[in-house]
Amino acid sequence: MTDFEAIDALLASAARDRAPLPSAQERRRLREGLHLSRAQLAAALGVSASTVGGWESGREPGGEVREKYAYFLGGARTKLDAPAPADVDGPADGPADEPAEADQLVDTDDVGELASPQPCVLCGQPARYEVDGFPQHLDPAQCGATEPEQIITPARTEKPTPQPASQRPAAPAQQTGRTAEHGVKVVPVGRRAQAASDTPDLIGSAVTAALTDHHGDVEAATATLVKRAIPDAMALLDHTRKGGRYDIVAHPWLPDILRKQTARGADQIWEARPKWTRPELPASQHEVTALDINGAYLSALKTHLPLGQLEHSTGDHHDKRRAGLHLITPPMWEHNAVLPNPLGQRDEPGPLWVTEPTLRLLLRLAGPKYGLCDPPEIHESWTSGSTEGLLEKFRTTLRDARDHAISEDDAVTLEYVKAMYSKFVSTLGESNYNRELYRTDWMHLIRSQAFANLWTKAFKAYDEGLMVVRAMGTDELHVIGDWRAVFPEGRGVTEVKVKDVYTVGSDPQQPGEAPDGTS
Repeated sequence: MTDFEAIDALLASAARDRAPLPSAQERRRLREGLHLSRAQLAAALGVSASTVGGWESGREPGGEVREKYAYFLGGARTKLDAPAPADVDGPADGPADEPAEADQLVDTDDVGELASPQPCVLCGQPARYEVDGFPQHLDPAQCGATEPEQIITPARTEKPTPQPASQRPAAPAQQTGRTAEHGVKVVPVGRRAQAASDTPDLIGSAVTAALTDHHGDVEAATATLVKRAIPDAMALLDHTRKGGRYDIVAHPWLPDILRKQTARGADQIWEARPKWTRPELPASQHEVTALDINGAYLSALKTHLPLGQLEHSTGDHHDKRRAGLHLITPPMWEHNAVLPNPLGQRDEPGPLWVTEPTLRLLLRLAGPKYGLCDPPEIHESWTSGSTEGLLEKFRTTLRDARDHAISEDDAVTLEYVKAMYSKFVSTLGESNYNRELYRTDWMHLIRSQAFANLWTKAFKAYDEGLMVVRAMGTDELHVIGDWRAVFPEGRGVTEVKVKDVYTVGSDPQQPGEAPDGTS
């Protein structure tokens, strides 16, 4: 390239940076006017959904992507301002609902289209895509394993041709109640569907029996249910695994890295628990909101779990079809002033053993989409073939029971369910309370997934323009700014609730100080 060509390229790039853009509010209005999700627009522009959200909150794109974004916004305005075509055959069907956006970083490089449909690893029905090498449905509405209760309705393709009355099938007998209004609810059982009414409600039956035994005494019934939470969780796991695609290896041989070094000590696995406080705030008075992430361990049950006994391998290579533990040299993290280290607070340098969720998070952050760090160096691994949906029906059963308990203000069921999933995770290791399932590797992976999920929420807050102040454990995130524009508020597992609101800094002339105590 000549000097003049280089100058022309520089001028062209500068011209792109000056492409005019409408206000942040108008950008969102144009996208929503076309009934497009942030994820759909992000895929077309080659960025993340959270980046589009940042632009719609006032952040400015630059370079070539700014020109593409301006082109989209101009086309969207033209399309929305164009007169609607004449309605000849009657009103058209409305647009489909906007798909929900994920709260975690999605690596679209892991998604591929299959040459021919194959059985989904979660529900067994034909799927056209694969995720991490496993056939899966990308749309949760199409997957029978993502929601334990579904309504069977015929697929709509085109308007039916009216039939003469003599050729119409006889009308069914008059029905009453919810079944007549909504149809028959079913749940997936292996590759088949079964009426929800035929499926035993193990959680509801246990709560009813406990309340009956204690003559309606809520505290006594709750104490009894919490005490038996572990065996009940194992019974529920067995029930939800009936017809499952994979068998669970309950007591595999485990490598020495998963064994405690001393009687009261720990093993060699680093779970990347966050314990981070922003070192400095701008000089001013700030209102900080401490958010509570609901059902952190419950959500973390959806993670890549190794199916069988762990096998050893060496070399700097990551197989996406396997999961387990990896000895890595972690990359340098240069963003501690605004974001916690995804590896957690670790003072000792050098290699360390991390879990699959931590490694996958680091690899995504090192990729071209984010470019926040260098890739970690993998020295050796203990892994097995894996699936992300192994505990999916177990998780969704607990989630639905939790949601129903909240809607009905049922404190007994709520405490019982919380004890089931929290104690299930905590007793997977060397525990005298759970002799049925001994998977220390699973315990570390599920915990690490909860920590990775919290880090992802911290990144989303930062990417949407909030100031992240603290990130602690599995469920505590402190932020400054309009967090309700980023996270839905509520008690559901996809929502957050306020744990505390406090003020930091008082005199604009004095530098702000980050809080030094846990709220």
